[in-house]
Amino acid sequence: MKGKMKIIIAYALAVLLWASAFPGIRVGLEHYSPEHLSLVRLLIGSIGLLVFAFIAKIGLPRLKDVPVIFVLGFLGFSVYHTALSIGEQTVSAGAASLLVSTTPIFSAILATFFLKERMRGLSWIGSVIAFLGVFIIMIGTGDSFVLEMGVFIILIGALGESMYFVFQSHYLKQYGFLPFTVYTILAGTIFLLLFLPGLGSAIATAPAAINMTVVYLGLFPTLIPYFCIAYVTSKVGASEATSVLYLTPAFAILIAWLWLEEVPTIITIVGGILTLIGVGMTNKQTIHVNESLANHST
Repeated sequence: MKGKMKIIIAYALAVLLWASAFPGIRVGLEHYSPEHLSLVRLLIGSIGLLVFAFIAKIGLPRLKDVPVIFVLGFLGFSVYHTALSIGEQTVSAGAASLLVSTTPIFSAILATFFLKERMRGLSWIGSVIAFLGVFIIMIGTGDSFVLEMGVFIILIGALGESMYFVFQSHYLKQYGFLPFTVYTILAGTIFLLLFLPGLGSAIATAPAAINMTVVYLGLFPTLIPYFCIAYVTSKVGASEATSVLYLTPAFAILIAWLWLEEVPTIITIVGGILTLIGVGMTNKQTIHVNESLANHST
């Protein structure tokens, strides 16, 4: 019974912390630029990971794998976090979480073409339904029926994260889940140092409440869920461990409503339901690909 309770707690922490990141980003954007917000969040997370790596005595990666680690870190963290922050300037936290939930579909499609994995008929139907939901979200995120550019940018981030998930599998077997995550987050942070100019001034002039939110984003949603999902995966397997992550958008919408008073439109809710139904259908038929989502991040 104790073991079961630990799994439930780990699930709850992962979902709630990842869900809270979406409204947290909206708060951070009240003062920080999207680029600065992404950089400072990953800097804080990287410091935490370096401490963990030192305590856990995680060694250095092989020199021959360093270029791939940098490429995957760029796609999975630099591109994903920056695109999400840029997109959330105009897209609500709840809608952003629904758009990010398309990551498994991008992953499955990429694996079909690059890893020769098979998507069955139900998976393709699910993909069509999910992207219909995305289109509805796209035209219903604002006050009028217009195509929202922020949606496209968030989808670019989801695509980058999908590429990270698909092409990391070989290296996960070599290094293990947590060490490889440490390597790629640190690599992704290095790319974002391009945005370092002006960050000190932004931190110094930010209201204390916003800086506290940014510290929270860097330490909690960026780090703790990794350990939670790693623990659950070790107990129940990757497929079951990651299935619960589809609850994240529902909690993101709830937290955004309580924290930011963001009320989703009926159009967004309808689009979100279609998106999650489509993702669920695709996920059911592509378990092998979606096992990579044990590394899902926000």
